[in-house]
Amino acid sequence: MKKIFYIISLIFLLFSFVLISLTSYANTVSEDLSNNFFRLHILANSDSNEDQNLKLKIRDNIIEYMNTLSYSGLTKEEAINLTNSNLENFKKIAEKIILDEGYNYPVSLEIGNFYFPTKEYGNISLPAGYYDALKIEIGEAKGKNWWCSLFPPLCFVDISAGVIDEESEEFLKENLSDDEFAIITDTSENVKFKFKIIELINNKNL
Repeated sequence: MKKIFYIISLIFLLFSFVLISLTSYANTVSEDLSNNFFRLHILANSDSNEDQNLKLKIRDNIIEYMNTLSYSGLTKEEAINLTNSNLENFKKIAEKIILDEGYNYPVSLEIGNFYFPTKEYGNISLPAGYYDALKIEIGEAKGKNWWCSLFPPLCFVDISAGVIDEESEEFLKENLSDDEFAIITDTSENVKFKFKIIELINNKNL
């Protein structure tokens, strides 16, 4: 009987150690990456083809305007300040597209700290967690969303080929620690499993 109790106690202690280690890992990864990214998040009114196409047109026009602002070379804080100073312009662009396409959806813009599930962008992945972001909501904002990164500046990269170009990859290396860069660019099943653990733990904390 004592032997069984001893084995159960060891299993419980091992489980507790693993859980604490995973929680610590999840919190550290989420916090470190959150501190190094500023994201653009656009939510469509619904999942209808029309609303999704409208979202993409708004995205294209806003990114086209952002290209004129030159996010390259900015720090994260400077990128947030630049975005904040142009919120009214972004809103006017979105509202014009909505009217031109024959809709009357309201549009809201907010810079804040928001929860994201695990997301892929080209050949990088970001684990679930809270990130600073510009959130643009179209209408009821109940449709599929689109995101990119304003800092590091990845919104202006053509990812049709499914990969981040060498210049952007080098920028990531310069602005992230070796561990952070390895985490977001590793597509192995081991990392995907860790991302799922991070997402589960973060969901528990919601």
